[in-house]
Amino acid sequence: MEGVHHVSVSEIKERLLRALWLVGKPAKLQDIAEKVELSISSSMMHLLQLRKGGYVSSPEKSYYVITRTGKEAIGLPRLTGEKALDILREVPKEKAFHFYTGINQYTGICARSLNDFCDRIRTVNVKSIEFHASRRDFELWLDSLGDLELAKRMGQIRRATLSGENLRQRVYESVRSRCEELTDLSGKV
Repeated sequence: MEGVHHVSVSEIKERLLRALWLVGKPAKLQDIAEKVELSISSSMMHLLQLRKGGYVSSPEKSYYVITRTGKEAIGLPRLTGEKALDILREVPKEKAFHFYTGINQYTGICARSLNDFCDRIRTVNVKSIEFHASRRDFELWLDSLGDLELAKRMGQIRRATLSGENLRQRVYESVRSRCEELTDLSGKV
């Protein structure tokens, strides 16, 4: 019919995968269905197909999480143990992330690795997090480490226009979760 847009099954599955990626942790079926504006039964049918294909897993009843295969299906780069180690490496001081609260307002704090960055996010002045998030500084530094996926996640957080402790919490949770994922993948203890 003219004027009616039919969404293809693959578009729906991609929307489901993107929603799961954005959540970044196991999500309830009902929450996923709301995010992609589908009925619970339709969402469940698609998620079961995605699970059968290895794109999502279900760590517990009615919860779903995107897998590495699912991430690759939505265009995120393949992550190997070697690449995970590379992202987690310590960089020279000149390539470290230096925290500022404004132009020419250096805090004296820097992070030389992703794990170091995670620790610093917890305690650095929240004005510094707001300053850097709004300027895309986190995204650019994470990209320089080779972590395109986390850089994209920081972009999503920036576009959510959070501030204060809400911003700190979202950045911290995303970075901590990514550090855990990379550490597991790399085999590092």
